[in-house]
Amino acid sequence: MGLISLVKELLMAFFFVCSVQFWRMALFWSFSVLFSYYRLFKASLSQWLVFKPVILDKCPFFSQKLVSYPRCYPYTSNFRPVCVVTGATSGLGLAAAYKLSKEGYVVAIVGRSQQLLSETIRKIKDSNEDAHLKAFQVDMSSIESIIKFKVSLRQWLLDSDLHCSLQLLINNAGILATSPRVTAEGYDQMIGTNYIGAFALTKLLLPLLESSPVSSKIVNVTSFTHRAVTDVQVDEGTVSGKRFLRSIQYPYAQIYEYSKLYLILFSKELHRQLCLMGKSHQIFVNVADPGVVQTNLMREVPTILSSLALRVLKFLQLLQFPESGVDSIIDAALAPPGTSGAYYFGGKGRTINPSALSHNAKLARELWESTSKLLSVTPFGAEGNSW
Repeated sequence: MGLISLVKELLMAFFFVCSVQFWRMALFWSFSVLFSYYRLFKASLSQWLVFKPVILDKCPFFSQKLVSYPRCYPYTSNFRPVCVVTGATSGLGLAAAYKLSKEGYVVAIVGRSQQLLSETIRKIKDSNEDAHLKAFQVDMSSIESIIKFKVSLRQWLLDSDLHCSLQLLINNAGILATSPRVTAEGYDQMIGTNYIGAFALTKLLLPLLESSPVSSKIVNVTSFTHRAVTDVQVDEGTVSGKRFLRSIQYPYAQIYEYSKLYLILFSKELHRQLCLMGKSHQIFVNVADPGVVQTNLMREVPTILSSLALRVLKFLQLLQFPESGVDSIIDAALAPPGTSGAYYFGGKGRTINPSALSHNAKLARELWESTSKLLSVTPFGAEGNSW
């Protein structure tokens, strides 16, 4: 049986390597992360040469300069701040939940598996016995599940001694699916989990974020892979992923890239709308790119190939463990009040520019409209789109 399993694994790896999507990941994604570090190095070198470190309280969305923001820890004398972390049962989500619990947050942990949620609470409690945690079983690819979570979260806040509001939302849940799957709404599951779920959850929780007695933050976790996208459509067929489900060969690498680009465009448009509504001083929106982190994301890639990739990345000193890779997420979560629209990358509070395409304001507005229209015929309906 051992030999048969090995042969099967080798065959899977062979067919995987023969696909265009594999080489897109191997080449385009490698270039994308190297380019991000190049931007970080270039900006850092420029600042060092002129002996002029930049630390600002505010900046336009996606500033053209590298900006470093100090962390600002939550003010907790009157009440305990509450945060929601999706995809919190492993990897970056688990690391973020643990670190935020250490900073005084009451952490609502969101995950698909009840067993993994229980294990996550135990792990965090073992390292921080003072942690205040609450587990919620949610499928981020299901609109119905997200709506139920919003109701459960609000009821939990009302039943507890906590203020009925939310101070921090971290949209971290994400998957890399190498084969096509469909959600209950008919969306591609990967794009449904990585982007549409985050869009729906954010809009549903905006009233709780707005009712916070102190400023609140939204952190969308994206990826350097968005740089591989040079052109994208934001029609309903593409945003839902239905167009990809009809493809002869499932373009999983492209869909993952699109979902991460969509998160940045969504963040940009949300930031703009908050400004127009005069709420930009209440709710701040930032994006975090952790870089290359050893998580369960590649679990659907043949083990031989994923292990080889990790070895190469480790040799190049690009691979991080979740404990250090989470730094950009925590930087965004603990950014000073007034900081909005920054793209965090590289830790130490540093920010860089995302891709040129992510700056397209017209594209961001069209994406918002397409996603809202898509969700208007689901149980999300008027409840989420009324904001």
